[in-house]
Amino acid sequence: MRIALGIEYDGAAFLGWQRQNAGRTVQGCVEHALSGVANESISVVCAGRTDTGVHATGQVIHFDSDARRDADNWVRGANANLPGDVRIQWAMAAGDEFHARFSARRRHYRYVILNRPSAPALLRDRVCWERLPLHVETMQLAARYLLGEHDFSSFRAAACQAKTPVRTVYRLDIARAGHCIYIDVVANAFLHHMVRCIAGVMIAVGRGEQVPEWAGQLLAARNRTAGGVNAPAAGLYLVDVVYADRFQVPSAGWLPAFEPN
Repeated sequence: MRIALGIEYDGAAFLGWQRQNAGRTVQGCVEHALSGVANESISVVCAGRTDTGVHATGQVIHFDSDARRDADNWVRGANANLPGDVRIQWAMAAGDEFHARFSARRRHYRYVILNRPSAPALLRDRVCWERLPLHVETMQLAARYLLGEHDFSSFRAAACQAKTPVRTVYRLDIARAGHCIYIDVVANAFLHHMVRCIAGVMIAVGRGEQVPEWAGQLLAARNRTAGGVNAPAAGLYLVDVVYADRFQVPSAGWLPAFEPN
């Protein structure tokens, strides 16, 4: 039987999602917890692997198991074996045609910037702190250049293993709420470090170091060395993964929507 799960985690103390030979990873913790519930070894597949320090409120995974447990038992049993910085939010039976990664139609990431003169204490591992004032309206102008289907070679890590750099960005919204600035990016898929690079470019524009047109120039260059730096991992969240309605996968839509003025 194939089971789908929704997961939330604080990535600050993890070496990313993917299981490694040494070091604490989200996948390793989740597989250990689920194996205890199933009384057999469990291997999971996720919708999108996150890097060291990156968080998730809407990660989706699936696994196959011969164990027969109801949804509540999977959730409660796994959570009883998980550390406090990882929690299963829901579980459901899924057909064999469902695949957490390949069935996903869109992925939604949010980047959170705390824009104030003083550094945070409680949120130091959960936001990107920027002390210089950022001009959201200018950032919004720059964001328009990245909408649609493009070659995002200038916005991916040198070690990215994706077969093609072409991605389609459906939304790139930037809005301020108090001291926080939210960058919401929705695309069919993402390259390694793509959102952090987009955030870094938007921050440079917001500071006034670059003009909005610079985002389009970087895109056209199709070269990572053309400019732009990755924003810190701490501000990045995988907030939702969208599937076809027939799969009936719950949406992590509890997060407030921040739309441009």
